[in-house]
Amino acid sequence: MILTFSVFPSPKVSNTVVEPYNATLYVHQLVKNVDECMLLDNEALHNICFRTLKLTSPSCAVDDLNHLISAIISGVTCCLRFPRQLNSNLRKLLRI
Repeated sequence: MILTFSVFPSPKVSNTVVEPYNATLYVHQLVKNVDECMLLDNEALHNICFRTLKLTSPSCAVDDLNHLISAIISGVTCCLRFPRQLNSNLRKLLRI
């Protein structure tokens, strides 16, 4: 099972011109080669950092975004790392 976490760019947050092109070209590979893909919106992550977490310093925004993404990945993959009866299995999502 191949599981990926992909961050899609946003024109409000992006500082690189080629980000939308890279994301568009990469979608084909995701559809073709991946079993499960968790898509993360860069603008939504940025809004969570500044509105919900009340972070105001734009200089450390990349570190904060990376920390938020790592918390998301840790929460989603918890059932794979700590198998319990209460935890649902990601493989069950493939059957739905």
